Amino acid sequence: MTDQITDPAVQAFVDALNSGDRAAFRATLTPDATMSDDGTDRDLEEWTDREIFSSQGHLDVETAEDEGRKFVANYANSTWGAMRTRWQFTVRDGKVARFETGQA
Repeated sequence: MTDQITDPAVQAFVDALNSGDRAAFRATLTPDATMSDDGTDRDLEEWTDREIFSSQGHLDVETAEDEGRKFVANYANSTWGAMRTRWQFTVRDGKVARFETGQA
């Protein structure tokens, strides 16, 4: 249901994550981008390597609002299996400046 995501920065983030393209993913972020998981700030590089790229992470968006800057998705990776997650994005100058995720 990524057709619910109309913000180009968020759509590029989801596309890069789902394709496992680290370079494209990094290009969706501002140089000073930050993130949190279940309310705790995490090291973005370490977290994305572990939770997305080294474990074949994949998002299937269920519902989205605010042009896709907030959505609920089924997230799966080879470490944790599948889980229902929430995602929220702060976009600045056409790139993701912060994202927050956690179990929904």
